[in-house]
Parts: sequence; C-alpha cells; structure tokens
Amino acid sequence: MISLLDIDIIYLEKLNKMEIKSIQKFNTVNSISLFTMSIWGYIDTNSLTALIPFFFGIILFSLGALLNKEKLVKMSAHLIVLFTLIILGALSFQVLPGAIERGGIGLARVIIMIVTSSIAMIIFVKSFIDNRKSR
Repeated sequence: MISLLDIDIIYLEKLNKMEIKSIQKFNTVNSISLFTMSIWGYIDTNSLTALIPFFFGIILFSLGALLNKEKLVKMSAHLIVLFTLIILGALSFQVLPGAIERGGIGLARVIIMIVTSSIAMIIFVKSFIDNRKSR
C-alpha cells in the first residue's frame, strides 16, 4: 500500500529530475548559441576575442554533462550559474556597447547571446527557488 508520504517523495524525486532536465536543456541551448555566434563572429571579424564566448560555451556544455552524475549535480549546477552570469555580464557590459556603436550583424549576434544567457539565468534561478521551496 502506498501512503501519501510515498507519493510526496516520488513527486519530489520527479520534480528534481525535471528541474535538472530543464537546466540541462536551457544550458545546452545557451552553449550552442555561444558556440555558433562566436564562431560566426570570428569568421566575420578574424578577431580572437570573438572566440571568448565559444570557450564559455565549452565550459557550460561540459558542466551540463556533469548534471547526470548524482554526486556532482549541486556543484555543477552552481558552476553553470556562475559561468552563465560571468558571460552574461561580459556580453552586456563589455561587448554590447561596442556592438551598438558598430551596429550591423555583430549587434544581432551579441543580442542573441545575451538573450539566450538571460533566459538560461532565469530558468536556473527559478529552478533553484522551486527546489528550495520543495524542501
């Protein structure tokens, strides 16, 4: 016989797995955005600094893979948030002003990376809040 406590535990386990999946999904989308936009920027400008988001994308993608390891979930999730916040800040405060001055397709690339990183941050923070409330 299944009690209400058992149902609550099963629900919380599913919820935590769903939160991890949403973090993985949005982290992957953000990583791909950082990969593609920075490679495109490098091809367009031949500037090595255009590849900085690419390396952040590699780090984020690698940390996303660690979310499947039960012992590393908390650490990797927090590191994903940290690196996403760093790249979001760098794109918003360092890259965006120059891209606005230059205009063109480079501005669109920067805005795409900022939007995907912002959405990822919102999902991560919401997931952390929901996880805290469920305890």
